[in-house]
Formats: sequence, C-alpha cells, structure tokens
Amino acid sequence: MTIEKLLIANRGEIAVRIIRAAKEMGIHTVQVYSEADKESLAVKLADEAICIGAPMANQSYLCGDKVIKAAEQSGADAIHPGYGFLSENASFSDDVRKAGIIFVGPSGQTMTKMADKACARETAMAAGVPVVPGSAPSDNPEAALEQAKLIGFPVMIKASAGGGGRGIRVIEDESEFLTQYHQASAEAQSAFGDGTLYLEKFIRQSRHVEVQILADGLNAVHLFERECSLQRRRQKVWEEAPCAVLPDLVREAMCQSAVSLAKSVNYKGAGTIEFLYDDESESFYFIEMNTRIQVEHPITEAITGVDLIREMIQIASGQHLSLKQEDIQRRGHAIEIRLNAEDPFNGFLPFPGVITSFTPPMGSGVRFDGLIYSGFAIPPYYDSLLGKLIVWDEDRESAIHRMARALDELSIEGVKTTQPLFQKLCEAPDVINGNFHTAWLEQWLETLDAPKPEQGQSDNKKDCSLPQAS
Repeated sequence: MTIEKLLIANRGEIAVRIIRAAKEMGIHTVQVYSEADKESLAVKLADEAICIGAPMANQSYLCGDKVIKAAEQSGADAIHPGYGFLSENASFSDDVRKAGIIFVGPSGQTMTKMADKACARETAMAAGVPVVPGSAPSDNPEAALEQAKLIGFPVMIKASAGGGGRGIRVIEDESEFLTQYHQASAEAQSAFGDGTLYLEKFIRQSRHVEVQILADGLNAVHLFERECSLQRRRQKVWEEAPCAVLPDLVREAMCQSAVSLAKSVNYKGAGTIEFLYDDESESFYFIEMNTRIQVEHPITEAITGVDLIREMIQIASGQHLSLKQEDIQRRGHAIEIRLNAEDPFNGFLPFPGVITSFTPPMGSGVRFDGLIYSGFAIPPYYDSLLGKLIVWDEDRESAIHRMARALDELSIEGVKTTQPLFQKLCEAPDVINGNFHTAWLEQWLETLDAPKPEQGQSDNKKDCSLPQAS
C-alpha cells in the first residue's frame, strides 16, 4: 500500500508536526479544520484544507463521520489522528478501515483491549509485566472495601474506563473509603458512562516513567524511556529523556517489558507503555498503554534520531519495521516543556487572545513545535497548548542550561503564558538535582507567589524576580 495523500484529523501543534513529516516523505496533505481554525498554521501549511464544522469539538474534530467524508471527498489514502480527539476511538479506527482508508494507528480491537484499564492490567500480567498490587473491577463498594483491607492503605481508586485523572481518588484509611468510592463511581459514570472501579496500592513519591515502542503487528522495538514526573493535576508539563535516575538493569527490564506487552497484543504503530517507578526499591509497575503518538514524543526523537511520525506512516502503509533493536542507540539528554496560554500565578487560568508578536528561540539543539505566529488569534474552544519547546544536549545539566537559555530567548506577546514558570523550574534545586516525584510540582507551586508587574510593565514581559523555590 502506498500512501500518496494523508488527511490529518486533528489540529494545533500535532497537526503541524504531521504535515511537516508527511511533506518530507513526498505525501500530499489534507487538513480538516473547524470554523474557529480557519486561520490556523496547520491550514496554512497543508496542501489543501476542508472545513468540517462549527468551533465546538463535538461538532467538528470529534465527528468521525465528517472526517471520513472529508477523506473520501479529497481522495485521501490514509488518516492520521494525532493525539486526543479521535486518536484512541476504537469505533473510528474501525470505521476508517471499513471505508477503505488506511488508519495510521492500531486496530479498534487493540484500542478496546488496552483502553479498559482493568483489561490492560490483566493483559500486562499475562505478558509478564509487573503491575501495582490491586483488585479486579467491581461495582460493589463493600466488596471493594474488603479488597482494600487486603491490599493495605493507602489505596488508589481508579475508573475502569477512565482517563485524564477523572474517577481517581487516593484513600488514606478505611473510615473514608465508602464515601470516596461512591463519589469516584459517580464521577466515572458521568464522564465515561461506566461507574465500575478498581483498586491499586498507592505508592507515595513515585516517578512516572514511560517507554516508547514501535511495532508492525509482528515485531516490536523500544526507543528507551521518558520521565514525566513533573505534573499538575496528573497532567504532564515537563518531560525528559532518558530518566536520569534509572539504573541500567532496571531500564533494560522496563524496556523489555514494554516490548513484550506490545508483542502480546500484536500492536501496530507507535505506542507508549507507562509505568510507576519507585526509586527507593528500584521497582516498576505498569500503569497503562497509550495507543497513539504522545505529546512528548519529540524528546525520544532527540535522543534516538528516529522520526516517529514517519515510522508510523510507513508502518500503516504495510511496511515492516525499518529498525532493529540494535539499530536504536540513545545519545545525550532532551527536555520538553509544554507552553500554554495560561496564567500560572492565577490558578492557571486560560488566557486566549491575539499573539501580537512571536519570536521562537533558535540555536543548536533547540526545537519549537508550535501552532502560533504573530497575529494569530487563539481560539477559546480548545486546550491552551501553544507549543512545545524541546532542547537536547550531551548531558542533563547542559540540557537544563540550554532550556534556560532558550526560554530567555523565547518571546510571546499579547497573552500570558507559562513561560516564567518554566524559567523558575530551570533554577529550582530539586529540578537541577533530579530530586522530584509525581506530587512534587504541586507542592512546589504552593511555595510561589504571583509576580507583581511594575507600573506600565506589560503582562507579557518575562519577570525574573520570582521567588526561588526551596
């Protein structure tokens, strides 16, 4: 199968990223867009663009039938879903294939199997992948309480059909279990139409480490790991590759576990296996599998030199893996920060508006994957991600210095962004020393106060007087 025309069923920076990779492969690109994204960078860069609906995602980007119709209208051979929206929608994956169009990603069957957290856990166990001590799915609070007693408090309640931090509770002791269970079940039912929950042992001060894999349905390889422990409300904001504290033997075991799991489900495409890592015991445990490209994929590209989007397209076109495990070597250290149009000193309030001026940083080892340009009006209908700043250098210390330099060069005027927050993270001793865990960032944020702009100072100017984190 040859892909000559690719439709991008997404928006923002990932759409731009896919368009660039496809054009480098000589593939004609088709960008679908909502009415709010008519002037988006992706629309400007694509070879052709088709409007599929109103600004709200449920009237455009989440409408699989409209996307497929646009693909048929344009004569596209394939659809790349990016991340978010329809990227892990099993029905959409199947419908695309039924329409005779290539879906750049795994089958709906694989998505369904790995989307159900409890089913994914069982699949991981069958593949010999370590999992956090826990329980099977249940909708019986009393039975779940008995399981919690066996596991031992604290425990974490999770929605079986969950994602994005919804339906999750950490329960410290037996007295609050039933109340929290009912609340989590109601939240899961509202968000996913399924109130079934399962339990996991809660590991304090764990790290979030994930392994990137590529697979063609028969063979699979890993591209080493990324650390994503700096999170706010369980959303990643700063990612690194590799994980600086991971011993080589643990790295090898974790990466091989990821490959084993991918092979066990005959995975096809790019995917990520996420783990919790306890650096005190040097133990790791499977969390979930993401059956799509990840936001943070550029740092893996930076340390391996592998273009993951290109590999996804080649695999979808029917080619076997172009890489053997011994071909994939890692070099240096990479960091990515997610730059959002948010006020980090006002509860991360979204800050849509017009980008009056934009100057990206440049220089050796610096990359900016973004969706903005001078004069671009940020639509208020979607997430606030403006772009991702990625740096690479020979070692972690040098990469942090390079990130600080790149952030200092970056200039975005017209809206407030999270840029000053990342400037302070580059100076935080715990970050410099790699001494953090998944709860660290929220604790650190509580130590910061909002900067007070000087008289006449633009809200968009960088403020270098933020308090030093302890």
